[in-house]
Amino acid sequence: MAYSTKQQQAILNCLEARKSTPMSAADLAAELRRLGEPVGLATVYRQTEKLAAMGRVHKINTEEGAYFQYCTHHSGEEKQDCLLLKCESCGRIAHLDCTHLQPLYRHLQKEHHFVVDHRRTLFTGLCEACAEKEQVHGEK
Repeated sequence: MAYSTKQQQAILNCLEARKSTPMSAADLAAELRRLGEPVGLATVYRQTEKLAAMGRVHKINTEEGAYFQYCTHHSGEEKQDCLLLKCESCGRIAHLDCTHLQPLYRHLQKEHHFVVDHRRTLFTGLCEACAEKEQVHGEK
């Protein structure tokens, strides 16, 4: 098991408590201060990068900067294949563990000599609720 600091555990606990909400490093630092766990911004950046490398959190790069989200598919030391779905309308990000993509990953590797980093794969589109809203309003 990898070494974990008190600050790293506080960051992980904060992200886990808000597992459906991606958070920026600044948001994390502010929330940790609010909870009485002051962690400097540089430490938050360093620890979230380590947690992402360990597969404990997802790092989501957006036009606004990097966001971090707790990975609900991480079990112990084993990193499971998962990807993220981001709604372009409401911004919600959902985790997906879907083995149906494995044939696509193998095809890309074999035929196109490209290895997909499934932990950083982000599909964008519309969630069911937003798609229904747009359909009702005749927007799509």
